[in-house]
Formats: sequence, structure tokens, C-alpha cells
Amino acid sequence: MAHIETDYLIIGSGAVGLAFADTLLDETDAHITLVDRHGKPGGHWNDAYSFVALHQPSAFYGVNSMALGADRIDTVGVNKGYYELASGPEVSGYFDRVMNQKLLPSGRVSYHPMCDYIGDGRFVSILSGEETTVTVRKKTVDATWYNTRVPSTQTPKYRVAEGVRLVTPNALPQLWQSKAPRPAHFVIVGAGKTAMDVGVWLLNSGAPPEAISWVMPRDSWVVNRASTQPGMAFFKESMGGQAALMEACARATSLDDLFERLEASDQMMRIDPQRKPTMFHYATLSKAEVDLLRRITQVIRLGRVQAIETGEMVLDQGRVPVAGTSLFIDCTASAVEPKPVQPIFQGDKLVLQIVRMPLPTFSAALVAYVEAHHDDDAVKNQLCTTIAFPHAIEAYPACVMGNMMNQFKWGQDKALRQWLRNSRLDGFGKMISEIDPADEEKLAIMARFKAGAMAAMGNLPKLIAAR
Repeated sequence: MAHIETDYLIIGSGAVGLAFADTLLDETDAHITLVDRHGKPGGHWNDAYSFVALHQPSAFYGVNSMALGADRIDTVGVNKGYYELASGPEVSGYFDRVMNQKLLPSGRVSYHPMCDYIGDGRFVSILSGEETTVTVRKKTVDATWYNTRVPSTQTPKYRVAEGVRLVTPNALPQLWQSKAPRPAHFVIVGAGKTAMDVGVWLLNSGAPPEAISWVMPRDSWVVNRASTQPGMAFFKESMGGQAALMEACARATSLDDLFERLEASDQMMRIDPQRKPTMFHYATLSKAEVDLLRRITQVIRLGRVQAIETGEMVLDQGRVPVAGTSLFIDCTASAVEPKPVQPIFQGDKLVLQIVRMPLPTFSAALVAYVEAHHDDDAVKNQLCTTIAFPHAIEAYPACVMGNMMNQFKWGQDKALRQWLRNSRLDGFGKMISEIDPADEEKLAIMARFKAGAMAAMGNLPKLIAAR
């Protein structure tokens, strides 16, 4: 049995664990040990389908010290006119560089891939079975709390009859290798961001819209990607969008009214304008993607799939016949399972969670900064109040209010405020700090934002209570 010592033992080398480690390395002289089951850093990005991409700009994803992408504006495709979205392979390569060009060369980081953490400062090699014990001088950091799932790492919760062709999205680009007949029909099972990605991929890859069915248990509101763009060129869309959000939160009389106001101001979109969505996961799309997905007209709204049998699907609210040569694509994995939040700082344990929704890597980096510069857990938890990931529209007002309250507290801490201004992960902070005092248009937008925020804080508790 091997034995090692470290200051911080981080369980998980996915995006969250790496973002925490990167900032902790820069802000302290601590030694860090990372343990992960995967064979290389990046967490669920190692398991995702090859055509996955970020749905918000690369400019503010990843770790604080290393840029992702080249700050390019896409000139082709469904993201045309917006800042680039790193592809899955690009993100995986980026996290590999973070580990091998930043963390390990520091001499203060040890990395143990292909190892299963079994608790109490012990982990076991998946390949050799050797157990290692760890003396942790400061804290054990749980970077796996969200336990992000993708279809390739989860077994479907519905029954599948023998002979039914069911695949995960990972298999789609390899269909040319299949010896089975060409699918006569494609059935997308699930309605989250993965299902949206699959719909866009199928259509862009040549599948006719009439050859696609979409099982959609719930309709979803999606964020308009135009409102997430960094940089002064998009100030009107981004900060103007934030002002519109504040005004909607201030004036809304109900949840439905809130989302309809956000839709009217181009902050939110829905794929079917005739349906009232009940789901909201912060999925972010361009208008071009929404227009593309609207071409899929065979949408099945009979609840969740209970079973796929030969020639038909069994759903919560009925049965639907399907061609025997259909290819079913499972998109039902929930990236983040619903569960209650908990304090981040817990004595000698630290549980990484989101403190600015929906930005997990920004949140992890900020938590690391607070860990490095404050001693008292009560103070740290006050600065890093966790925000529950939403699964329905009812949770959205609490997310907005949580973001606002945390931002206010950060603004009262001079050193943290300066760190935020310099952080590449804070998409809008630096942009706001660089406003030309003579730019009346931008100043007017900021005045709208501030006035709206004051009014929103008075109305958001009513929207939260109405859930």
C-alpha cells in the first residue's frame, strides 16, 4: 500500500476540479493532488459525443489562467456571427494542455488518473488494484458533486425489446461503419440540450425532417445565445439583455409573464411558439438552431418513454407505432440530477457547487480564490452561497436572485472585486469596467440595468413564492 501527503486532495479532474486547482495554484503555495476515474483530464468531456460543443462562448469557459479558443467570430454555420463555441475534441485537448502545460509543470500538483476514490483519504488504481492512502494537510475537495451524466455513461430507464436499434449520440457519426440497413427513420428520445444537438446534427448531416420523430416529454425555454456574447461589439445584446432581464423580473406578475417578457425582449426562445414550456435548464441556442429544429414536425408529446417494443413505443400517456427499421437515439441522461444544495465550505471538506448560474468553471475558480484569501468558513460560505441548478421554470427566479445577491457581496470585497475584473471567466465584468465615460449609449444601458436591478430585487421574492 502506497502513502502520499498533500495539502488539497481534489476528487475529480473534470472542468470543475481543474478550474479550482488552477486558481488555487496561482493564489497559494499549496500542494494539490487530483484523483479521477478517467484516463485523462476533462471529466464528462471524455465520454460525450464527438459533435458536442459548448453552448456558450469559449471565451469564458475553462480555467482562469489559460485561454480557450482564439476569440474568433464564427463566419459559417448555425453560430454564424457569434463568438466561437469550442468543440468537444477541442475542449478535451484544452484540458489536457491545462494538466500538462500548467498544473504538472508547477511541481506542486500530482495527478492520479484511472483511480477510484473510495473515501477516507484512500483511492484504488482501476488497473492494478493498488490502494493509496493520502494524508490531507488542509482539505478534501469534492469536484464530483454534480456527477455530470451523458448518454454514453447511463443506461436508459426504459425497457428495450430485443432487436430494437437503440444508440447513444456517440454512435451517429460512425453509422457509415454499420452493416445494418440504413435507418428509414430516426427517433430522438429526450428533450434536453443533447436532444437538441442531435436534431441539429441530423438535419445538418442530411437527414430529411420528415424522417425524424422527436419524443418531447416537456417543452423547454432556451436562452438566446446573442445575449451571452462577450466584448464591446456585443454590449447592446449582452448588457442590454441583462437590463431587459432585470426589467422583466421587476415587472412580471407571474412565471409565465416573466418568460413571455423575456421572449418579447429576445432573451428567451422556444422551439414551438404555440406551446407553453415548463422546462428550463439554461440550454443556449442561436436563432438559426431554433429555426432548424422547427423543421422537425413529428413531435411526440405523450410523456416519457416506458418501453420500446418491436413496432411501437410505450409512453406515459399512450402507444405510438414506429417503423421496424427505425433508429432510436437515447438522449435521456440528465446532465445534473436534481438534489438539494449544501454549504460549500464544511471544515476539512469542500464541496464545489455553482455560485453564479449557469457557470460551473467560473464558480469553481471563484471558490478557490475565496478559499485562498479567507479563513473563516462562515465568511466563505456567505461569499459563496450555492445556487440550485434549475429543472423547471419555477426555479429560474431563485437563480436570478441568487446571482444578484452573490454579485452584490463580491462587490463589497475589494480584492475579490479586482480579481473578478481581471478574470477571463467573468464574461461581462471586464467589459463593464472598460466603458468609455463619454459613451452615452452604453451608460444609458447600465443605468437601465441598475434601475431594473433595484426594482427586480423587490419583485423576485414574489415570483419565487409563487412557484
